[in-house]
Amino acid sequence: MASISVTMFSDPGCPWGYSDEPMIRVLRWRYADQLDWRLVLIGLTERHEQYVERGYTPLMMATAYTRFRDRYGMPFAAMPRARVAATGRACRAVVAARLTQPGTEWQVFRALQYAWFTTALVLDEDDAIATALATVPGLDVQAIVSRLDDPAVVAAYEADRAESRTAAGSPSELQGKTAQSDGPVRYTAASLIFDKDGRRLEASGYQPVEAYDICVVNLDPTLSRQAPPETPLPLLERFPEGMTTMEVAYCLTVSNDLPDRTAAERALLELVVAGKATRMQLGNDAVWRLA
Repeated sequence: MASISVTMFSDPGCPWGYSDEPMIRVLRWRYADQLDWRLVLIGLTERHEQYVERGYTPLMMATAYTRFRDRYGMPFAAMPRARVAATGRACRAVVAARLTQPGTEWQVFRALQYAWFTTALVLDEDDAIATALATVPGLDVQAIVSRLDDPAVVAAYEADRAESRTAAGSPSELQGKTAQSDGPVRYTAASLIFDKDGRRLEASGYQPVEAYDICVVNLDPTLSRQAPPETPLPLLERFPEGMTTMEVAYCLTVSNDLPDRTAAERALLELVVAGKATRMQLGNDAVWRLA
């Protein structure tokens, strides 16, 4: 039974939220189903012109991705798009998955993140969204894409956007981890809200894994906490959808040590040579899965 509810505010088009994925994996490894996760979509922009008006260009965004790649370690590809893209329609695809095939929204979210940061797809176009979602096994892509303008999907998405914009006066705002890009004060990606028995703790806007962990253990010190495995194999067994190198590195890290990406990659390559894992190129890195 889940002990703590975790609300994650994020957006598939945010490089901060994407770069936070290794820390999210650590929480999922350590606490498994003791945490009950809920994904709330921020909807950073509804029209690509919003980015253009702020001075964003395809070159600027591709260049920024290289900085995230070099500093935080998730897979990126420095490929400028034909134009900048708004994130709202991709967010609607995640909501459509939640309503159409409940439980697949996390896989859809991740597929869109991969597509956003490792391809040049313009992901506010339906065909591009469908291409990204085609990588999710068992997903009814056509059913999801056909619902992007469904009133039920739009209403659920607008509810997510409204909830994301309730950060005024919050601890996150006090810490300078919120934004006000379109009116109300909103949570930034990724922001995690931990709830248990009426107690609420916030860790917003890309935090170190230690900050998230402190929230969890203070809310419920009776939880069981899984130690890091000795090799990546148990991680690939737990997460059959695959992991990036930096996600594996974080999950192998003991206590507050720094993740060793090089050692993690070597251990993963050893599994590939032994026929126990596969490596699929993704941007400047890879996704590793069980063989």
